[in-house]
Amino acid sequence: AKRGARVLGIDRYWPPHALGSSHGDSRITRLAIGEGAQYTPLVLRANEIWGEIERETGETLHVVTGGLIISSPARSATTHVPHFFENTLAAAKRFGIEHEVPDAAAIRARFPQFAVRDNEVGYYEPGAGYLRPERCIAAQLTLAQARGATLHFGERVEAFEDMGDHVVITTDRDQYKAGQAIVSAGAWLPQLLEADLASRLAVTRQVLYWFEPRGAIEEFEAPRFPIWIWELQETKHVIYGFPAIDGQGGGVKLATEQYAATTTPDTVEREVSDEEKRAMHRDLVAPYLPGIGPRCVKALACLYTATPDFQFLIERHPTKPNVIVASPCSGHGFKHSAAIGEVLAHMIKNV
Repeated sequence: AKRGARVLGIDRYWPPHALGSSHGDSRITRLAIGEGAQYTPLVLRANEIWGEIERETGETLHVVTGGLIISSPARSATTHVPHFFENTLAAAKRFGIEHEVPDAAAIRARFPQFAVRDNEVGYYEPGAGYLRPERCIAAQLTLAQARGATLHFGERVEAFEDMGDHVVITTDRDQYKAGQAIVSAGAWLPQLLEADLASRLAVTRQVLYWFEPRGAIEEFEAPRFPIWIWELQETKHVIYGFPAIDGQGGGVKLATEQYAATTTPDTVEREVSDEEKRAMHRDLVAPYLPGIGPRCVKALACLYTATPDFQFLIERHPTKPNVIVASPCSGHGFKHSAAIGEVLAHMIKNV
C-alpha cells in the first residue's frame, strides 16, 4: 500500500491473534544469524523498518537487551541447522557484528542465573533483543489501512487460481480478482497448496512457558538477564528464553522446540497440560536455571511451519506465476518479517 498498490488483505481470524505463529508477547531478534549468513542483511534491514514504524506510530516494538548463545563441543542439541553456534560466530565476523566469546567462568560472572558447565562457551551479542509481535502486527495493520489497504478479517481463503493475466481468490464469503496474490498462510499453507508442495512442509506444535523466579524478578530483567539460546549437552533439546518484561507476577518466558510430532492448525492441542508444565520445569528449567521456580504462571501453544532445511520459502508458485508463496519461515522468521514484506513489495512491483 505504501508503494501505491491497491491491496486487499484477508485473514480467517482477527489479527493479532493467538492461533498461529506470531503471538506470545516476545520474539527473539539477533543480528548474526546461525541459520545462514544470508539472513543477516535481512534482519539489519528489518530493524531499520521496525525503527521507522516505531517513530511513525509511537509504539515500542523492538527492545535491545543483549543476547547470549551457549554451546559446547559436547552438545547434543541442534538449533535448526548443524553448526548453528559456529555459523553465528562466522556471520558476526563477516558482517562486523559486535560480539564477545565468553568462556564458562565469564558467563557465570556476568549472568549467574545460568548453571553452565566448565566446557561450555558463549556468544554474546550486545545488539540482540526482542520484538513485541502483537504490537508489531497491530502497528503494521494500522499503517496499511492508513495508506489505503482494505482488510477483511474473519474470512477464510479456500482456494486461489492463476488465470494467466490475473488471480481469482475464493473465500467462504466471496470471490476476488487480483493481478497478483501473496499467500502467507503459515500453518494453513499446506491446506492451500498442491500435495507435492504441501508434503515439503511440517507443521509442529510448540509450547511457550512463563515460570516464576524463586527470588526477585529483577534478577531476570534486562540488563541483568539477556535473551538467550542454549544448545544442551545431555539432551537433544535446545532451550531459549527472554528477560522478564511484565514485572512481578508476570514470570520469565522460556521454551524448547520439538519436531518429532506433526499436527495441523485445526487439530492441534491448544491447551498446555499440567504434566507438560511439570516436565518442562523438571527436565529443562531446574537443571539449567535454578533460580526459576516450578510455578508456571502462563503457558501457550503455538505453531511452527518448517521446510526440511529450516530455510524460508519466499518464491513464486512453480505453476502459478502470479502467485507468490511467502511462508513458512521455519521457526525463525518474525525478526525478519518487516524486511520480508519489503522484499514481497519489490516482487509484486517488479514483475
